[in-house]
Amino acid sequence: MVDIESYLKNNEASLYSYRENAEIRKMAERYGFLEYMIDRYLDFLGDRTQEFLASCSLPLKKAIRCNSLKIPCEDLEERLRDKGFVLSKIEWSKFGYRVESSPKRPSLGATIEYMKGHYYIQGEASMIPPEVLSPANGEKVIDMASSPGGKTIHLAQLMNNEGLIVALESNPSRLRKIKSNISRMGVSNSVVLWMKGEDAPKLGITFDKVLLDAPCSGEGLIPLDPSRKTKTSPNDLMGFQRTQLHLLVSGYKVLKKGGKMVYSTCSIAPEEDEFVVNFAVKYLGMRVEKIRGIPGEEGLRQFKGIEFSPELVNCLRTYPHIHHMEGFFICLLRKE
Repeated sequence: MVDIESYLKNNEASLYSYRENAEIRKMAERYGFLEYMIDRYLDFLGDRTQEFLASCSLPLKKAIRCNSLKIPCEDLEERLRDKGFVLSKIEWSKFGYRVESSPKRPSLGATIEYMKGHYYIQGEASMIPPEVLSPANGEKVIDMASSPGGKTIHLAQLMNNEGLIVALESNPSRLRKIKSNISRMGVSNSVVLWMKGEDAPKLGITFDKVLLDAPCSGEGLIPLDPSRKTKTSPNDLMGFQRTQLHLLVSGYKVLKKGGKMVYSTCSIAPEEDEFVVNFAVKYLGMRVEKIRGIPGEEGLRQFKGIEFSPELVNCLRTYPHIHHMEGFFICLLRKE
């Protein structure tokens, strides 16, 4: 098997060399992005690039996830409607709602229902990874990068608070927030550990399902945080990519044979998405399963001259200019 460092080195020249021309400079200046980012968008978005760039300046609708562990969702709908909120059900989600309009008061994060843990404020695309993983009651699941706890809670809902979730977090300053969120939402089947995801094999446990919502550049969150237009350098991107590959290998090691892993990022960067999953398919022998019933574009076949495994078209990409949600990448992998 090719090791991670060799994989990175063999593709570095292709991934991290960039064109410079008048068109790229003009678009970068007009929309406020770094030039290297524009070059990449032109590679995989083509003539849809300007539509994407323009959409990054438009607000996205807020969304919430009803917490079925504490309240029937029909009751929550009625309570929020009485307060002046207008909700619409997210068609593909078991618990998700778009917030179509809100009253002046209270704000979404200041209602009694929110304080009691009856719902969780969460981006629409962020609800996709747990839904795709679809853990069953009684299974053992590991969330390898759990902060701030939203996806851990979602997994617990899908499992009806049964089975076991091991939630890992490497940053000790984030542990209190994760534990607070889990407690407020009534989760009782989860254990939160201060541990790097890369060290998961040290637990000596194998899991039925693995959720790896990997630390990333957040390049899909630009509509929510415009600073990300200029925040990430190519060197930063390399660092994220290396971490993601190491987390992926650790997740593979703790996954049972026949078990499933969701690899996801809140990034549209192919360097953090298809390039990482391509390693899992080509060198770990994992298979990509088709994601059905959720809106999105298929995974990329190639990027900057690098051909990816044909299976990667089964991955899912979301974009603000097409799906009106955050940019996200989701891939469902099975260990052979």
